[in-house]
This record gives sequence, C-alpha cells and structure tokens, in this order.
Amino acid sequence: MKHRQIAVGLTASLLLLTACGQAGTPGAAESGPAAVTVNGQAISASVFDLYIGTVSQQPAEAIPAEQKDQMLDQLVAMHLAADAAQKAGLDKGKDVLAQLELTRMNVLADAQFKKMLADTPVTDADVQAEYDTQVAAMPKAGGTEYNASHILVDSKTTADAIVADLKKGGDFAKIAKEKSKDGSKDNGGNLGWFTPDTMVKPFADAVVALQKGKYTETPVESQFGWHVILLHDSRAGSPPPPPPALADVRDQVVQLVQRKRLQTYLENLRKAAKIQKTG
Repeated sequence: MKHRQIAVGLTASLLLLTACGQAGTPGAAESGPAAVTVNGQAISASVFDLYIGTVSQQPAEAIPAEQKDQMLDQLVAMHLAADAAQKAGLDKGKDVLAQLELTRMNVLADAQFKKMLADTPVTDADVQAEYDTQVAAMPKAGGTEYNASHILVDSKTTADAIVADLKKGGDFAKIAKEKSKDGSKDNGGNLGWFTPDTMVKPFADAVVALQKGKYTETPVESQFGWHVILLHDSRAGSPPPPPPALADVRDQVVQLVQRKRLQTYLENLRKAAKIQKTG
C-alpha cells in the first residue's frame, strides 16, 4: 500500500573495494610473484587474488582451477584494453582522471575503515551493551490496532465532494472503488488491521482521533494526496514477541556496533576538518 511507511535501520555507507579498475591499470605498483605477464608487464598473484575475491565474493582458494583460468583471461583482457586506452591518451581525459581519483579514494577509505575496526576490536562487553540497548528500545506492549478504510484522491476539491456524497448517504466502499487511486480501492478502500506507526503521520493522527463508525468530514492531506478515512473498529494489539537470544543475533549486533563506530569516526573526522562547499 502506497502510504505505509518503511522503517529503515541504521546503515553505514562503506565504500566498496574496486579492484577491477586498479588491477588492469598498466604501470600500477605491484609486488610478489606474477600471475601472468602481458607484453612484458607483470600482473601479480596478489592482484589476481584480489580480482577473484571482488568478482566472485569468494577466496581465491575456493575457486576451481578451470574457473580461475577463465577469470585470468578476463583480467588479461582488461589489462590489454587498459593498455590500449593509455596508449591512446585516454588516461589523461577529465572523466577518466575523475574515475581514477574516485577509485583511489574508495580503496584508501576502505583500508582506513578496516584499520580503524581492527584497532578497536568489539568485545563481549560491547556486544552485551548494544544488545541491551536494542532490547530496551523494543516496544513493551502491542499498542492499539485499527481497522479502517480510506479513499485517496489528488485534490481537496474532489475529497470535499466525496465527503458531501457520504453526508447524503453515499456508500463508502462503492465510492472508494470508483474514485480512490490507492490499491485498496479493490477492497472498497479497506486497509485491514494496522498500528498507527505503520502509517504516515497525518493519516495515523486522523485515525486515532476518529470514533468507531465515523469518517473524516475534513479531508486529510498527506504526501500521497487527500484522504477520506472511515474507522471501522479498534482493538488492543497483540503483545510483541520476546527478543531473540543474544547468541542467535550476535553477528548482527557486532556489525551494528561496528557501524556505529564507523559513523562516530566519520563524524569526528568531519568536525575536525575545514570543509568549504563551492557548489
């Protein structure tokens, strides 16, 4: 349904390691034994392993020999194309230089993130504290659930006309099927049972304020349009499920602790930096 809110958890925007752009660049600093030599230029085994891991999301040792040969051919083809581009002077182009600089920032930022997390390992106490914080934030009761229907239209004028029809005895479900632009119109506008937190705020506030069997005589505006809402019933919500055991969600909690540390680290870097936007 269009107007249900989607709850988005805390996420960290970690930059991805773009090994492909680096591995195929002639003249890049490489160390260790060569995986292949192309026109006298060596591509190291470490670069090849990184390419495998980036493309397959698996360690190099987990890849069958035949597939490795195919991936090495792909890396060689990339190297040849990059070499040809460099000879054609494309590495001096504005767009290419910008992409190379962005790739460089990606790789360095990723390395710094990994170093920061390695320098501050997550302890059992950290995990327990974060788990306790998340459990404490869980709802303690189910709250009130509501069963309502609505008619969603694009303008207040149309919504006012619908209210006028309802006051004359018009059938709510029939009007919804004829005039609502929401997918619920096929059910006569009925949204089933829901809690206010799953709805956009203007809609939720209007539902909570309604009496059973009444509709909103003043249309309700949200970012989706104008709503005429009919409250069918309300009831006490079901109690929330118990929190999962820490052992079952330990990995997720560790990741959450790490994401919060990265967020704090980036915020501190920003506070210490002199940033001047010119755009």
